[in-house]
Parts: sequence; structure tokens; C-alpha cells
Amino acid sequence: MMGEIPLDGRRAARWWRRLAAMTQKEVLQLGRDLPLLVFLLYSFSLSVYISGVGITMQLRNAELLVHDGDHSLSSRELIHRFQPPYFRFKEEVANPREGLRQLDEGAAMVLLDIPPRFHEALAAGESTAVQLLVDTTNAPQGLSAASYGLRIAGQFGSEAGLGSLGLSAPYAAVPMVTSAHRVWFNPNQDETWFQSISHMLRMITVFAVLLPAVALVREKERGTVEQLLVSPLSPFQIMLSKVLAMTAVILICTAIAVYGVLRPLFHVPMKGSAWVFFLLTALHIFTTAGLGLVAATVTRNQAQVGMMTLFVVGPMMMLSGLNSPYESMPGWVQTVMAFSPLRYYIDITYGVLLKGAGFDVLWKPVVTMVLLGGGLFGFGMWRFRRQFE
Repeated sequence: MMGEIPLDGRRAARWWRRLAAMTQKEVLQLGRDLPLLVFLLYSFSLSVYISGVGITMQLRNAELLVHDGDHSLSSRELIHRFQPPYFRFKEEVANPREGLRQLDEGAAMVLLDIPPRFHEALAAGESTAVQLLVDTTNAPQGLSAASYGLRIAGQFGSEAGLGSLGLSAPYAAVPMVTSAHRVWFNPNQDETWFQSISHMLRMITVFAVLLPAVALVREKERGTVEQLLVSPLSPFQIMLSKVLAMTAVILICTAIAVYGVLRPLFHVPMKGSAWVFFLLTALHIFTTAGLGLVAATVTRNQAQVGMMTLFVVGPMMMLSGLNSPYESMPGWVQTVMAFSPLRYYIDITYGVLLKGAGFDVLWKPVVTMVLLGGGLFGFGMWRFRRQFE
């Protein structure tokens, strides 16, 4: 019994040495692929920066047309309130039809139509209305323009109504409910935080699927996979070494994105623990890499791997909550996306970076990702074994 312990220790040490040698081989092999390395660096540096500064979902300088049928003090006051950065006055049109034509042509987004007797009705305390026509071809921008326009007109109407009653200080003279809201986690509502972090998550997910799959398929293309199978290496070691190597590479690229772009250029905070973030990022890469290993077992070349990656990752990124709230999606989509590792990694990333959350808060998505990762990696290894039986 005492002699078995050193023997088991030597076997374990030999097993780990083989795994380390294979992992080192994968890193060296990736280092010789210069185009892929350049693409990796671009995706986690310049691409993240461009995504942060070049994409905006907020309303900025919406072209405003005005048809003023009253030409009074009140109408000019209302028009003056449609100011940058949300609106930009373009021109006054002679009639509403001219404004509609420009909206149809895409030359403007908003048409403000003020009727005759506008000032007279307000002075007399009568109800009156203005018409705001909005081009919602771009739905998010159009809905924001309509919302801002409604708020501006509502505020103007309240002040005009109270002014007609002789109340010059409305907030002190009459009971009124006011909204005093507080913005958490992104107090300046800086959209570059969301856009840059979202793009980084996309790149992590894409390469977590792509790199292990490419590494495994490359062995098929070069005819070396049979040599690996007849070597002392087990299928588990072959697949795990590729995942470990690519996980290390993606973690280095993630560190470049966080400490080279997000923090110094966009001032994205790291409120939580950095080691928790990178540990859970490694867990996400391992979990998602199982999808890449499964894809590698059903493809024969790297071109097919690329197409399979688009087929798998595209729905994950669109439906996991990167672009729109997960809770706003149909029930069947939420059920399907419950099997997406990205669905849980989004909560983890924003929780650690912006909220300072730890394992006591994030344990549910972490446990789910562990189960998903084990299942996907096990299924990929089963497919790999079966392929060469």
C-alpha cells in the first residue's frame, strides 16, 4: 500500500507535465499565426475604443422643422426650448406639407406645428394643442425625440397655465408632485461605459468559441490529430490543453481592453475585485469554449468553423441581453437563452465592474455557468471520442 502512493504521485506529475507541454505547444502555435494575433489585438483595443466613441443610442442634434402659425411671444418661447444637445433647429417651413415632405425624404426627424391663436388661447386660460410629428424609422432615436418633445411641451404648458392664474412661483404656491430621481452605478449616464463593455463581452465570447475550435480543427487539416490520439495523451488532455491555452490568451487580451482602453480612456471603474472579474471571465471562457469544441467535432476545416461560430454566437449576442433588456424578450426566448453562458456573464461583468458585487451576490450565475461549462465540455469530449472510434 505504501508503494502505491509514490507511483500515483509520479503518474499525476507525468499527467500534468504532458498537459503543460501540450498547452505550451498550443500557445506557440497561436504565436506563429500573425494575422490572427493582429486581429486579436485589434478586437480588444482599437475596436473597443471605436465602439465606445462611435456608437450612441442617445438622442443627439435631431433635425427640427417648425411651422409657426401664430408668430407670437408664446410660440417663440416654445420653439426656443427645443435646444441642443437633443434638438437642432433646421428651418421654419411655410406649411406643414413641406415639413412632411422633408420627413419623408429623411431630411429632418421632427416637425413642430404650432396652430394660430396659440398665444391668445394660453392668455385666456383656454386649452390648446401643438402637433409634434416624429420620424421613427430609427425607432430608438424617434421614441427618444417624442419623449423629450412631450416633456418640453408638458413643462411649457404647466408654466403657462399657472402663469395665467397669476402664480409666478408655481413650486412654492401650489401643491405639486415632482420627480427627484437618483442614478446609480453610472451617475453621469455615460453611454461609452455601456458600449465599450458590451463590445468587450462580444469579443470575449466570439474568441472563446472560435480559438479552441480553430486549434482542434487545425489538427484535422494537418493530419496530426491521429498522431495525438495514438500518443500517451488522453482525449481529455488534448481538448483541455487547447482550452487552457486559449483561455490564457483571451485573459491577456481582456486585460489589455480593461487597463488599456476602458479605464484610462473611458474611465470605467473597477468597483469590485479585479481577481474576481478575471476569475469569472476565465470561467465564462471555459464554459463557452465547450460550444467551440462541439463545433470543431462537426466541421472539417477552419472556414466551416468560422461559419459555425457565426451561427452559434450571433443569436447568443443578440438575445442574451447585450443589446436590449433580457426581461423584455418573449418567454420562449428567455427559456432558450437560459442555456447561454453569455446571459449570466453579462450580469457578472456589470455586477463586478460597476456595482462592486462579489460572490455573495453573484453565486447564482456562477453556479449556473459551472454546470453549463461542465455539460458542454463533457459533451464536446464525448463527440471527440466518438468521432475517432
